[in-house]
Amino acid sequence: MNVLMISPGYPAEMAFFTRGLRDAGADVIGLGDQAADALPATARDALAHYVQVGSLAAADQVAATVAELAARVRIDQVECLWEPYMVLAARLREQLGRPGLTVAQTLPFRDKEQMKQLLDAAGLRTPWHVAAQTVAEVWAAAEKTGYPLIVKPIDGAGSADTYRAGSAAELDAILPSVRHLPRVSVEEFIDGQEFTYDTICAGGQVLFENICQYHPRPLMTKMHEWISPVTMALRDLDEPGLQGGRQLGAAVLRALGFTDGFTHMEWYRKADGEVVFGEIGARPPGARTVDVMNYACDADLFAAWAQAVTQGRIAQPVQRRYNAASIFKRARGAGRITRYEGLDPLLEEYAEYVAAVELLPIGAPRRDWRATTIGDGMVIIRHPDLPAALHIAQRFAAELHLYAS
Repeated sequence: MNVLMISPGYPAEMAFFTRGLRDAGADVIGLGDQAADALPATARDALAHYVQVGSLAAADQVAATVAELAARVRIDQVECLWEPYMVLAARLREQLGRPGLTVAQTLPFRDKEQMKQLLDAAGLRTPWHVAAQTVAEVWAAAEKTGYPLIVKPIDGAGSADTYRAGSAAELDAILPSVRHLPRVSVEEFIDGQEFTYDTICAGGQVLFENICQYHPRPLMTKMHEWISPVTMALRDLDEPGLQGGRQLGAAVLRALGFTDGFTHMEWYRKADGEVVFGEIGARPPGARTVDVMNYACDADLFAAWAQAVTQGRIAQPVQRRYNAASIFKRARGAGRITRYEGLDPLLEEYAEYVAAVELLPIGAPRRDWRATTIGDGMVIIRHPDLPAALHIAQRFAAELHLYAS
């Protein structure tokens, strides 16, 4: 099988999915706008061939390049796990007559209004929502929605350009920050705990599922620099409080006609137990969450995805062994990392439960916390007992500090 993998080396985790395809027995043809020598070694070593284009955003030129390639080499499958180019991948599948999501099927995963309209029609609970193209339309939507509300991009990912407004004055203050967006979604703010529902599917069947809980909600971590975001992959998916989310997730997949690949959905559980859909992408979660899921299961879900999309199965059963959490750290101060505080005593106390420590080295420039979820590094911990795992994660969140100057 020859698989065309769009952007095989960027973002960084794409290299591991590319390797997974090779290990599943595919000959992987990479298509990207990075120079070949700029690809991570993991991706470069997994490719049978690489085609560099000027820009993946130049869809017509990319389509012409792929047509020329297909005249010389059989392309059996087109894969893309990077959100900005999923529609491009669908277009190439249609052009080549290959299976997978079509453009029409892909668009609802990219357009949050289409997504919610389809789910509304299926009778699923979504936040009240409306699309707006002008400031006047945002204000009109706010009058209907009431406060608090959310303003977010129609085709965004994660919490980028997403804002909460608790009053008309707060909405007025955030409007300049979204003027660069051609369309936004104005939504009801759902007050509740926020979770994920992540799957690997083949043939319309869920082969693997995962639920993470955010501590606190991502929107809060975007608003406050001092927060160390924690994402906890839960071991016990049969816990009663999660069943509404699992059922909602399965219904969403059916309503959107998703059959093969990775999905990442977010949902809310309100204080009264009601579950509400957030959004879904036909892609894996970002922010190193696949790594967290791997540590929770002692598995390689990069390879499991590749097996699912090329063979229709996952070769080995995936068992949930631990609750696993990422804790992202943000340095205090500006400039370059100068020191850590609290790491050594935490490692001395919890070493057996620490799966990974990846902090920026001393002397490295700190990152813009507004532009990246991963901040200035992370710690991953795991423990079979959820209260213990939460306690350890909270200790690292509260007591590990990075400083920059």
